[in-house]
Amino acid sequence: MSNASLRLLVTGASGQLGRLVIDDLLATGPSINVEAIVRDAGAVAALTARGVAAKIADYSKPETLDAAFAGVDRLLLISSNALGERVEQHRNVIAAAKRAGVTLLAYTSVLHADTSALALAEEHRQTEALLRQSGVPFVILRNGWYTENYTASIPAALAHGVMLGSAGHGRIASASRADYAAAAAAVLTATVPQDGRIYELAGDDAYTLAQFAEEVAHVSGQAVVYRDVPEAEYKGILVGAGLPDPIASLLSDSDAAAANDALFDDGRQLSALIGRPTTPWSETIAAALKA
Repeated sequence: MSNASLRLLVTGASGQLGRLVIDDLLATGPSINVEAIVRDAGAVAALTARGVAAKIADYSKPETLDAAFAGVDRLLLISSNALGERVEQHRNVIAAAKRAGVTLLAYTSVLHADTSALALAEEHRQTEALLRQSGVPFVILRNGWYTENYTASIPAALAHGVMLGSAGHGRIASASRADYAAAAAAVLTATVPQDGRIYELAGDDAYTLAQFAEEVAHVSGQAVVYRDVPEAEYKGILVGAGLPDPIASLLSDSDAAAANDALFDDGRQLSALIGRPTTPWSETIAAALKA
């Protein structure tokens, strides 16, 4: 089947990653049939204006998925952000994809999900198991950390002169959100069979959080140092800063696991998939500071 006749659908298309995947798919040219599901009418209107066939559907409402998936060839399941509810939501999407006869379901998992010490990996492991049992042709995109996960803390680091974390000397091979979006778009439009493939996706270069803080200081011209604290203390700091307990737990746990290289990979599968080097983390820092 040629790309011109493929119907490609992106779930969660109004989210940060989904919007970028849509951008990449539209950039491939008018021959690509791009569809999307979102949860609100405003997002539908914005996507429709760009030539994307958008519909309202919800992972938690299976009845909304069947109409949205009808006739779709390849589907990108962007993992839900509803911690603790994701497995059931993903189960609904996978079941609807099977009913619709989707020929390829791409799923955004997490780096080394099968062996990862990250607490958030468990729901991804369970989802990957559901995919294997489903009979739906699938490809797994095990995304590493987004560099933006750390650049989001730059304003606070500049305000206090300190970047906090629990990652110790762990190496973090992050890439930009745009890099991971490009990988998803590449898989959806691939002419080479993707069924059964598992991609371990990470940045070409790694850093410690101490090096990250040094780069922030260098580019900003302000004094910023990294201070490593125990996981429990870091969680408490995050909660004190206003983060909900589940999010604070996720971030502090992820940092603690990163201390043992849970966010490191040097296989360079991401740059191979997108056909270019991944975005240097220093560039993402510079862009964040400029913004």
